Amino acid sequence: MNFYLIAGEASGDLHASNLIREIKKRDPSARFRCWGGDRMKSEGAEVVMHYRDLAFMGFTEVVTHLPAIVMNFKRCRRDILSFHPDAIILIDYPGFNLRIARFAHQHHLRVFYYVSPQVWAWKQSRINTIRAYVNRMFVILPFEKEFYARFDYPVEFVGHPLLDTLTDEYPFRDKASFISSNGLDERPVISLLPGSRRQEISRILKIMLHTVEYFPEYQFVIAGLSSVPASFYNGIFKGYDVKIVYDQTYDLLKHSHAAVVSSGTATLETAIIGTPQVICYRGGYLSYQIAKRVVKVRHIGLVNLIMDRIVAPELIQNDFTVDNLADNLKKCVYDDNMRNKMADDYHELKMKLGGSGASGRTAAFIMGELKSLHMTLAI
Repeated sequence: MNFYLIAGEASGDLHASNLIREIKKRDPSARFRCWGGDRMKSEGAEVVMHYRDLAFMGFTEVVTHLPAIVMNFKRCRRDILSFHPDAIILIDYPGFNLRIARFAHQHHLRVFYYVSPQVWAWKQSRINTIRAYVNRMFVILPFEKEFYARFDYPVEFVGHPLLDTLTDEYPFRDKASFISSNGLDERPVISLLPGSRRQEISRILKIMLHTVEYFPEYQFVIAGLSSVPASFYNGIFKGYDVKIVYDQTYDLLKHSHAAVVSSGTATLETAIIGTPQVICYRGGYLSYQIAKRVVKVRHIGLVNLIMDRIVAPELIQNDFTVDNLADNLKKCVYDDNMRNKMADDYHELKMKLGGSGASGRTAAFIMGELKSLHMTLAI
């Protein structure tokens, strides 16, 4: 069978790569063409467009890059038709993917959606689009099944795919090897995770770096991504006493005493690994002013959202200042009661997310439905 997958960011690339691996177990001859990243490529998918070239975020950024986005839609539609897939698999990235879902439906292509858009947070009208054009939705957050049921749209809760990656057997490097190979010293580590998109990195990392002077007995290490040029990072942290390691985020978090994490999937990864964290975010002024009027959730960090309470402190927009970050990070670093409470909450969080096997369950649903469809058409 032929599958066309679209993921528009690093987390989607990870989840899609695990799904590809599971589909191949069930159909070794399957072919995959995708818009995604290096992880999907490593699983044998042919990458048409890398997610780093799709990563426009915020309202004003999207408007600025509108001509490029329109061209991407046209290119994607042409490529789908030339590939003749048995199914389209969409991973989050709703601004792009829901339009592709409509196009695929119009051309009688089967559409599966893995990792729901955050319609429970904003743009609930997108549920109408999902109901009309998506054949099956696979959700990864425990509250999403109940949410969709309120709109009479049945979905499958498959569990969170991060638990497929960050298992008890995950091959973390030992601390001594990690420290020596990256030129770090013996001071305990505070890791900085400023995100994966250049717009957010430039806004968020600058504030993170100003807290370094408050913790002289710790070394600060940035979780860099090779998809972002080193020159871009260097232009921001030059002059600060920090190090950067590339594409080693999980090992970095494992060996960190605490972390400062830009909101997103990384907050959940940090929790599953067990590192105490402060969650932060700052968007463009206009984008934030629009977003705060339409977003319908009380928390922005996935950890807090899933638990429906504050597990890790959140510093958003105007609250994300150097002083506020330093104060909250000090508690995260020095307050054993806070650290122990966060560890207990992390354990409860993992129970809520379910066990491992999300990718396998999703692959089984997809393959089962496609085989049933082919059998029906053959009769």
